[in-house]
Amino acid sequence: MDITLFVDKSLEENAALHYDRAKKVAKKAEGARESLEQNRKKLAELERKRDRELGRQEEQRKAVSRKKEWYEKFRWFVSSEGFLVIGGRDATSNEVIIKKHAEANDLVFHTDMAGSPFFIVKAEGKSPGEATLGEAADATCTFSRAWKLGLQTSSVFYVNPEQVSKKTKAGEYMGKGAFMIYGKTNYINNKANLAVGINANNQIMAGPLDAIKAHCGKFVVLIQGSEKASAVAKYLKHVIGGSVDEIIRALPSGGFKVKKK
Repeated sequence: MDITLFVDKSLEENAALHYDRAKKVAKKAEGARESLEQNRKKLAELERKRDRELGRQEEQRKAVSRKKEWYEKFRWFVSSEGFLVIGGRDATSNEVIIKKHAEANDLVFHTDMAGSPFFIVKAEGKSPGEATLGEAADATCTFSRAWKLGLQTSSVFYVNPEQVSKKTKAGEYMGKGAFMIYGKTNYINNKANLAVGINANNQIMAGPLDAIKAHCGKFVVLIQGSEKASAVAKYLKHVIGGSVDEIIRALPSGGFKVKKK
């Protein structure tokens, strides 16, 4: 290594000059190392953001490209015991699920409140347990007007499909989505109970918490509140994935609040 000495300066002055220069070089080198480390951290964060965005895009692509199941036209969830539960969205879908999808051994749920959806537990030759009955009752309450009105419970009952009919007394008429209930009704305890999650098939599932926990790796619990569906849906999309439109479609009518864990 070559060292320049200035003949017009003493040995001590030359030493001090080179010492100062060495300090400046060392300071610049330290600054360069710090800058390099900051740039590395920024690059790593950008790569993480890119990977998250690519992951969300892949989830959305799968959600769009997958084939929709027949029951996704309705409100639906799978109970914690594995039973498919479907419900009406409006008068037309109420009519459809009762006329086309209520079969022998299924159970039909409804409330005494006007405008309530019908929910059906699809038995498929098996006997639903108390957990499924409770979850179906909670869903019937949650997706009725009780949620919008801020009510915590409703008068929910269940019957067999053969007890649900369009037959009325002479001169009376049942409108679309409305049915007469004949025979004994079985009233069951219930509560407003809502969680929204995404399952292994990238389906958005909304229903009682125990059912959603059993089938969804990611989920959020909602309670009645003042937040609009659109705002809550954007938050849910960020947390669990899926599309905003699909999440809004899964929610009951009314306001919401995210329940913190």
